[in-house]
Amino acid sequence: MLSAHECAIITKLMSYRRGCIVLAKRCEVCGKGPQVGNAVSHSHILNKRRWLPNLQSVRANVNGSVKRIRVCTRCLKGGKVKRAI
Repeated sequence: MLSAHECAIITKLMSYRRGCIVLAKRCEVCGKGPQVGNAVSHSHILNKRRWLPNLQSVRANVNGSVKRIRVCTRCLKGGKVKRAI
């Protein structure tokens, strides 16, 4: 049984979208995730920004069964994912 605090943390980590649970913005094959850095203006004022990976939701064969996974386009183009027909 989870405490109320643990449930609140889990709820913040997961968001519901299109009827399925979407977790972190991370490739399930290579683990690529968001990068952080600074946006630099002309006057050299620094603001924090993020670069997000280009994730695509694909149906793939995982251990002999078909699953929907989130994969970056680099893994898709590199042939690291066996897509389901």
